[in-house]
Amino acid sequence: MAAMGTMAAMGALPAGAGVLPPLPTLGVPGVPELKPLTRYEAMRLGPGWSHSCHAMLYAPNPGMLFGRIPLRYAVLMQMRFDGLLGFPGGFVDRRYWSLEDGLNRVLGLGLGCVRLTEADYLCSHLTEGPHRVVAHFYARQLTLEELHTIEISAVHSRDHGLEVMGMVRVPLYTQKDRMGGLPNFLSNAFVGTAKFQLLFALKILNMVPEEKLAEAVAATQKPKKPAIDQAAGNVHAAKMANELAMAAKTGNELAAGEHQVAAHAAAEAAEQAAVAGLEGQAMAEQLVAVAGAEAVEQPVGLGADAVAEQLVAEPME
Repeated sequence: MAAMGTMAAMGALPAGAGVLPPLPTLGVPGVPELKPLTRYEAMRLGPGWSHSCHAMLYAPNPGMLFGRIPLRYAVLMQMRFDGLLGFPGGFVDRRYWSLEDGLNRVLGLGLGCVRLTEADYLCSHLTEGPHRVVAHFYARQLTLEELHTIEISAVHSRDHGLEVMGMVRVPLYTQKDRMGGLPNFLSNAFVGTAKFQLLFALKILNMVPEEKLAEAVAATQKPKKPAIDQAAGNVHAAKMANELAMAAKTGNELAAGEHQVAAHAAAEAAEQAAVAGLEGQAMAEQLVAVAGAEAVEQPVGLGADAVAEQLVAEPME
């Protein structure tokens, strides 16, 4: 809170007074710096500039993850309609609203139970890109119970499920694998200056040590190919072992199958032979009986017609 009051007081002084200390910077390797300016300087920008106001709501959190990892603080962000992470707030039309009135108007649509003042002002930065936008950032410390009430209220707001998909808490710890927690969270996609503002606020408000912020950012920038290759190697080894086991099983099944097929074939052959023997014997007996009863001597060289005539003529005699 003392840091916020200092920043608000700094913003209220004229830029040329010569008594302002240098504006704080982020100073985290791998994160491009944005140009800081005082509130007074921001208010003197011409009409060609747009003003965006966003707020970070947070609360000290004495909880422990898995009973051993300190949670330190609960910091609220939100998942937007475009799949990007950001802070509650939006653009403020300076022709009709002050920064705080415009911010509270936007917050009333999404949260509905918190109002910020100039005392909550934290910083202003000029954004990168083709659009001339100055981003104003506010931070308000609440109790954990108040923060939880805001989370519940957000679910029932008119923007929930439309422009805002839900509130999320920022994990401010790093697990032993150096990626779980804040590093993985920073690997997500953020809208505009939201990622810079998050890191800036965590540093200025002494919520996370600067070296820990630098480590978290550095972890997100490390190439992940070796880890992927190792995982692929593990998958390949497991696949090979599975294939060998299947091959052994298949070999046993094939061997048993071959024995079964051979036995079945032998049984069929024996059965066919037996049937053939019976049919041959029956046919032989039939031929003998026919030959004995109807001994017909067919002349050699007679055609089919002659044989037919002979058979027809015999009964007529």
